[in-house]
Amino acid sequence: MKQFQPLVFSGVQPTGNLHLGNYLGAIRKFVALQDKNDCIYCVVDMHALTAQLVHEDLKEQTRSIAAAFIASGIDPKKHIVFNQSAVPGHAELAWIFNCVARIGWMNRMTQFKDKAGKDAEKASLGLYAYPSLMAADILLYRATHVPVGDDQKQHLELTRDIAQKFNLDFADHIRKSGEGVDIKVGDEPVHAYFPMVEALIDGPAPRVMSLRDGTKKMSKSDPSDLSRINLMDDADAISKKIKKAKTDPEGLPGETDGLAGRPEADNLVGIYAALADTSKADVLKEFGGQQFSAFKPALADLAVTVLAPIHAEMRRLMDATDHIDAILKDGGERARARADVTLKQVRDIVGFL
Repeated sequence: MKQFQPLVFSGVQPTGNLHLGNYLGAIRKFVALQDKNDCIYCVVDMHALTAQLVHEDLKEQTRSIAAAFIASGIDPKKHIVFNQSAVPGHAELAWIFNCVARIGWMNRMTQFKDKAGKDAEKASLGLYAYPSLMAADILLYRATHVPVGDDQKQHLELTRDIAQKFNLDFADHIRKSGEGVDIKVGDEPVHAYFPMVEALIDGPAPRVMSLRDGTKKMSKSDPSDLSRINLMDDADAISKKIKKAKTDPEGLPGETDGLAGRPEADNLVGIYAALADTSKADVLKEFGGQQFSAFKPALADLAVTVLAPIHAEMRRLMDATDHIDAILKDGGERARARADVTLKQVRDIVGFL
């Protein structure tokens, strides 16, 4: 029986500097996944227009994300690294999905409400339809698994809803095309063209918070550069930011229960644990009872040890833009070859001449 070939897809927007939270929460996971999976990693530059229409340096930011992928250990020869706009099929499939998705589904997307705020009437149609384009990004390659953070889980559910509705609405056409796969949706057998993509969660992803406010997520958009550690920061900048990171007057507890109600302490211990690939409990076994004046230098040394090689390789790659551009061009051609197969079949299923 024909089956969907396992495929991992994920993308990162080229908006602002990548930071420690992006690395620990996403990119490091991308690197681990490539060992046992066929992977496509995309710089989603079309999505970047929903955050800011006019960019002075979108090309440079796109190269920077690609450089971060490669510097972190992603192999662009074995897997595909490309920028979204190099494959027109993303936009074409997104339009079809705009016609599949329902207004009620889109109205439930909390990220639009968060990003649009009180000025929803002034928000772009692109921002509103962002989740439909995300579904197209994934399903254009008939990806089966997507590593996602908490903020994207709702969009992945929408991707499943769109896939399911397409499969059901065009069921007869899919069967006639001979391109479908028999799957079960709940207890119901469905002859599907698109897979019911699954979130890929391999252990708890660390939630890295701002160095200036432990209740807020580390963010590229935070006006204070001291709130985050950028992947392009050098050793001195990393040490300075950790030294200035907000803490409380108490020392480190001996057990994780002692971190309750102490968001800044919890964040710094969590960062150390993630960088050392260990648990918060083990970190507290080593540092419990010590003051932050002793813990912060140890954290800074660890952060520099882990991030310095990535920083150096990113710098080298960013100084060789021809090399980065060649990687993206090659990845775009390989991605487009796969996308064209999907689009040819989707056009036939939909009924386009």
